[in-house]
Amino acid sequence: MLKTWFGQGCLLAAAWMFLAGAAFAAVDVNTADEAALTSIKGIGPATAKRVVEERNQHGPYKDAGDLAQRVSGVGPKSVARLEEAGLTFGAKAATPAAKTAAAPAAPAAAPGKKPAAR
Repeated sequence: MLKTWFGQGCLLAAAWMFLAGAAFAAVDVNTADEAALTSIKGIGPATAKRVVEERNQHGPYKDAGDLAQRVSGVGPKSVARLEEAGLTFGAKAATPAAKTAAAPAAPAAAPGKKPAAR
């Protein structure tokens, strides 16, 4: 009997952790579209639109304070609640120099053939 309770308890705990993890999925304000932003509790369609438009016009948000300063209707207290709900500021826009600096990988040699000398 103890084994069945333990087994059911483990299954219930695993299901709870899965659902809790899905409820707190992080949404990066610098890469999210309007639909993703509205998945955060406290961001409606109008606010999501203002966030995306401001980001497109003036670049990525540096941090929570930058978001609060640049988007009307979103203050420091609101940003703190949004961060608790899963809003993040992780992704930064790549600079043009960083995009061009990446060199393409060399093509792989066909099986049974020696790679070309460089």
